[in-house]
Amino acid sequence: MRIATYNVEWFNSLFDDANGLLEDDGWSSRRDVTRADQLGALGIVFTAMNADAVLVVEAPDTVRDRSTVAALEAFAARYDLRTRKALLGFSNQTQQEIALLYDPDVLTAAHDPWGAPSGKRGGQGLPRFDGTFRLDLDTDAAPEPIVFSKPPLEAALRTKGGRALRLIGVHVKSKAPHGATNPDQVMRISIENRRKQLAQCVWLRRRVDEVLQEGEDLIVLGDFNDGPGLDEYEKLFGRSGVEIVLGDDDGRTPLYDPHAHMALSQRVGAMPSTARFYIQQEERYLSALLDYVMVSPRLRRRDPRWRIWHPFDDPVCYRTPELREALLTASDHFPVSLDLDLS
Repeated sequence: MRIATYNVEWFNSLFDDANGLLEDDGWSSRRDVTRADQLGALGIVFTAMNADAVLVVEAPDTVRDRSTVAALEAFAARYDLRTRKALLGFSNQTQQEIALLYDPDVLTAAHDPWGAPSGKRGGQGLPRFDGTFRLDLDTDAAPEPIVFSKPPLEAALRTKGGRALRLIGVHVKSKAPHGATNPDQVMRISIENRRKQLAQCVWLRRRVDEVLQEGEDLIVLGDFNDGPGLDEYEKLFGRSGVEIVLGDDDGRTPLYDPHAHMALSQRVGAMPSTARFYIQQEERYLSALLDYVMVSPRLRRRDPRWRIWHPFDDPVCYRTPELREALLTASDHFPVSLDLDLS
């Protein structure tokens, strides 16, 4: 079985309010890319991946008449994809939903959130991801309320052969210092955002612990907007959010992702990357490792194979001009896939 994660930059902008595809010459929200070109490129990438399930990060919006499920299923029908059924967890207010596209001939998927509902003040125990988690961020013995702007998607999967596993799809809050107007504000907002991001990862890791304690197989995947050594504020807090979720240095049952392992064990030298951003003021591209597919120990023993569909680093992608150009046109992130024997 192949399970993938793919952050599609502003997928929402490619659909009208009736959930129809905007295959026209209007500009998409990607730089110098039309909506028709981005949709065509996405069709090529999804077809080439040929995955059984794809976590779509930045999926189309659900608000008023707009529907994440309807839009994604219309996209799948237009490009004749196997992954023709869509699943949405908790919707959010950011126009960037977290959804799952999957092949119903291969597996079933259901939104299955754990934890109790909580109000804005938080409740007892570990709440649902659409609630409020309380954690002391600054050691003042007064827990602060933590919320996800994009609540993770918790899905229960079952293969046609009867194999069950859980999936948690994430899009963790970015640490960019939006709104800062001077260096002091940049530092203050960056540190505050780093604290919130780490708190979200603590919440996520505690849910991972619950799942593993129940003996469930688990895949955690998506865009963490974070990674080992990604910014200087990691030194202030000791480790990245990715390391917290992996949990391999604090006595917890570890999750595993080979690209994260490479980054953690080798802070200098060549690194894998899953995203490529154009820095306007510097007139150059910046590459980063932001997207991960983490597996629990029992799944790690089932001959997993990871792949970053990078247009320059993956030999097959590079030697296939149509796919290479489609990957560059479709998004500023590249898919990460996991091939796993679930027989």
